[in-house]
Amino acid sequence: MSRRRRNDPDIAGVLVVDKPAGMTSHDVVAVVRRALGMGRVGHTGTLDPAATGVLVCAVGRATRLVEVLQAGQKTYAARAVLGIETDSQDADGEVVATTDASHLTEPQVCEALMGFLGAIEQVPPMVSAKRVDGRRLHELAREGTVVEREAVTVMVHDLVMEDWEPGEHPTVSFLVTCSAGTYVRTIAHDLGQRLGVGGSLVALRRVANGAFTVDRALTLDEVTTLGETELRSRLLAPADAVAHLPRVTVGDQAWRRLAHGGSLPLDLAPHSDGPFAVLDADAELVGIYRRRGDHARPDLVLARPEDRPEATADGDPAPATVDPVEATP
Repeated sequence: MSRRRRNDPDIAGVLVVDKPAGMTSHDVVAVVRRALGMGRVGHTGTLDPAATGVLVCAVGRATRLVEVLQAGQKTYAARAVLGIETDSQDADGEVVATTDASHLTEPQVCEALMGFLGAIEQVPPMVSAKRVDGRRLHELAREGTVVEREAVTVMVHDLVMEDWEPGEHPTVSFLVTCSAGTYVRTIAHDLGQRLGVGGSLVALRRVANGAFTVDRALTLDEVTTLGETELRSRLLAPADAVAHLPRVTVGDQAWRRLAHGGSLPLDLAPHSDGPFAVLDADAELVGIYRRRGDHARPDLVLARPEDRPEATADGDPAPATVDPVEATP
C-alpha cells in the first residue's frame, strides 16, 4: 500500500538531483515526491531519458519559483558523432543517412563548432516538448506527423571543444553554456550539416543549471535511501535558490506591506529591468519583483501574512512607508 503524500504549506525548498540515464524527468520527480512524502514537486527543465545530470526539483511553495529558476544559463557536456544522421538528432532515433567523414580534421571541426558561439537560429526538433498549435512536437512525432517549425534565436555563451576521435564516423566532445531553450542535439545536427556529412548527439550530461552544479547534486540512490527528515534537511532554502538574482533586504514594516501584495518604490529597487529577490531581515525570501511603471511590483510573493501573526496587528496592515533597504547588485 502506497504512502499518502502530503502538501505541507510550510515546506518550501529546492532539491538538486543528478538524474540517471534511462529515466524521464517526470520519473525522477515521482521518486522525489515519494521520498519526501510530498505531492507538490516540480522541476525546472526537462532532460531526455538518455541524458544525465542536474535536475532541479522545486518542493512545496517553492514550485512557484520554477519559472525563475529555469530561465538561467545551462551548461552541458556533450558528444556528437559526425557522418551519422538520425530522425531525432540523437542516438535514440532511426538512422536516416550515413557518410564517410574520415576526411575531417580536428582543426576543421573546431572551427565549425566555434561558429555556433553567440546568438544563433535553431529549428526546434520534432522530438522536443515545444508546442505548435497546442500540441507538443514529440506527441506529433510519435504519431508520425511532421510539421513546419519556426526558427528561434538562442544564445550560446561559451563553447569549448574537449576531445576529438578521428575515424570513418569521428566523434567530437564539447562543453557548451547556453540560454534556456537551446537544443544541444540540434547543435550536433547543425554541426554535421555545416561540415557536409551530417551528425547527431550520442551523449549529453547537464553539469550546471544556473548556480546549481552536478557536484552538489544528490544521486537518486541517495534520495531514496536518506530518511524523509534527513532529505528535507537537504532542501535548499528559496532565498539560496535565487542567489543569482539582485536582492533587496527589507525590515518588518515593509514585510507587512509586501506580504499583503504591496509594491516597492522604485528608488528602493535595483537599477535593473530584470527580476530581483526581496528578502526579510532573517534572509528569508519574501518574493520576486521587477520594475513596472512607477513601482517595483511582484511576480510572485512567497511570504504569507500568517507566517507572522504579530506583524499584522489591527490598524497597521499596510504602512505607507518602507523601511531602509539594502540592495546588492
